[in-house]
Amino acid sequence: MAGPTTTTERGAPGPRGTGGGKPRGAKPKGSSPARPSLRWRRGPGGGRTPSSGRRALLLLLAAVALLVGGLWLFYGSAWLRVGEVTTSGTRVLTPAQVEAAAAVPVGAPLVSVDTDAIEHRLRRALPRIDSVDAVRSWPHGIVLNVVERTPVLLVEKGGKFTEVDAKGVRFATVDAARAPKGVPLLELVVARSPSLRRFDAGRLTVEAVGVAGDLPAPVARDAKVLRVRSYDSITLELRGGRTVVWGSGEDGEAKARALVALMKAAPKAGHFDVSAPTAPAASRS
Repeated sequence: MAGPTTTTERGAPGPRGTGGGKPRGAKPKGSSPARPSLRWRRGPGGGRTPSSGRRALLLLLAAVALLVGGLWLFYGSAWLRVGEVTTSGTRVLTPAQVEAAAAVPVGAPLVSVDTDAIEHRLRRALPRIDSVDAVRSWPHGIVLNVVERTPVLLVEKGGKFTEVDAKGVRFATVDAARAPKGVPLLELVVARSPSLRRFDAGRLTVEAVGVAGDLPAPVARDAKVLRVRSYDSITLELRGGRTVVWGSGEDGEAKARALVALMKAAPKAGHFDVSAPTAPAASRS
């Protein structure tokens, strides 16, 4: 009769580390090691295509090449450099005066020109300029668009005439020969006016500028003198010996409309009073 069968003989696993069985996780003999990830993969047609990392590197190199080429084109090449400066909008000033004051760096890369600095130089050097816009004109030009101040009054002192615009800015002093035509002369007759205690000569000049700006175009062309005696006593002396009592600088637009209507209704009148625009009056003297 056969003896008792032991667990070893039945093939049961033996203690760990003994040869009774294969440890868990052990690879069978002859198995190949794991392959590293491939840098190339099969495409739909069976060929190999670059990986996403390779594609990203190519795109980066292309972007760098474009950037370097663009920098060279705008800063290094001779194609996009300042070659000419042109000026528009001048009336009293000449283009040569404007371009000399602008000091545009001819020959510099057009993209590097500081247009704000050009505008600042022009306004500082030429007070007659009210506004200016310096614009790049590709591929190699700078255009200076100038707006000059328009005088509405002249202030005479020592045989010289200072031009004053509608903002009250005194921007140019000229002699009698160069004084603009059709611009009234400001006369401040306020030496003994009691209103000086409240309205000094500077404030009265501002009021006179406002009146000059409100004048209808036909009246402004005929105005010779704008005389200020006090805040509410402003009169005009027109060509042909005609006079206009304007009053204060208030309600300028209404007074202008009343004056135009009054002159049409009484073309032979020599004296007009629009100090109360709702009740204007005209007379021969």
